[in-house]
Amino acid sequence: MGWKSLDDMELSGKRVLVRVDINVPVENGVVTDATRIERIVPTITDILAKGGKPMLIAHFGRPKGRVNLEMSLAQVLPALKDALGRKVVLLETLEGAENLTAEAEAADVLLLENIRFYPGEEANDQDFARRLSGLGDVYCNDAFSAAHRAHASTEALARLLPACAGRLMQAELSALEAALGTPERPVGAVVGGAKVSTKIELLENLVNRLDVLVIGGGMANTFLAALGADLGASLQEPDFFDTAKDIMAQADKAGCRVILPVDGLVAREFAAGADHEVVQLGPDAKLEADQMVLDAGPDSIAVTSAAFEGLKTLIWNGPMGAFEIAPFDTATVAAAKTAGQQTRDGALISVAGGGDTVAALNQAGAAEDFTYISTAGGAFLEWMEGKELPGVAALSA
Repeated sequence: MGWKSLDDMELSGKRVLVRVDINVPVENGVVTDATRIERIVPTITDILAKGGKPMLIAHFGRPKGRVNLEMSLAQVLPALKDALGRKVVLLETLEGAENLTAEAEAADVLLLENIRFYPGEEANDQDFARRLSGLGDVYCNDAFSAAHRAHASTEALARLLPACAGRLMQAELSALEAALGTPERPVGAVVGGAKVSTKIELLENLVNRLDVLVIGGGMANTFLAALGADLGASLQEPDFFDTAKDIMAQADKAGCRVILPVDGLVAREFAAGADHEVVQLGPDAKLEADQMVLDAGPDSIAVTSAAFEGLKTLIWNGPMGAFEIAPFDTATVAAAKTAGQQTRDGALISVAGGGDTVAALNQAGAAEDFTYISTAGGAFLEWMEGKELPGVAALSA
């Protein structure tokens, strides 16, 4: 661990610039899901307990360097106050942050208006970062979900002040280190979703790190078709057949066992409750022209569950089928429950991330059983791809 946490910092009497991600869904000016806000509460609480005064830096939407009041953090302020149970004041301009009013001085927590209103943010402008650094004494990054962006508030600012990770960032980095850095072996992964083309770098990195790789969803169709299967109208990417073969060859060389579906739920229409049948899959499979594989079948579920039994660590990204509609959520739900049970039993460390993944695990009722669920999206994927994240690297500098 090359980065410091809040435990390593002296904060008494100091203003702490805290990069957070509170880019939450809002409808008609009201926050509809406060999860991201709730997850920064431990960091803010600990800073206050150590005698520091937090000034939160955050983005909202994509204003592209211009003031757009439809993307003002004023919409988030009520939910933030509710979550913290503290007096929070919104600073509408940098000038206001540099010259605090009596009300702002008296507040427990300060919130700087949408940092992406300033063109210097996404440009990672050094002069802009220096101006930001003048607002505080210590920098704390609690926004792992923005750590893959080299922006002024995520990268440059961390190099200008004494810097540390917040509690959410600390938990995220610790979980990912346990999953991919120095995992308990054997280590496996479930990688699903629609397309191989979006996860090539991820797969290429994982096959050299894993003992077992379960491939599901539409991605699995491309791998099966690359081996010779005729999957009819199933989602597949012929342009990536050679890529799929290369990935399997890399896995074989690295000693990583790749598990593809051996059977699937096949239907002629993509609709909830559609008539379907279980069909055996493999290189010799031949579906009718209008048939689609929409989920892994019972034999595939059994193979996957058996593979989980031998693992100590599991990483999960993406569903194993068209989980949005029943009954094509069956494989995802079954596998998630198996992983969740093993985690509850203390036999497995399980880390999952990605938008569809979180939704799928919630749908399965298994999310709370996993060791750690990341809501970071792009940053989680880039970490799994083996890429250096600018916001993390800056903390370690």
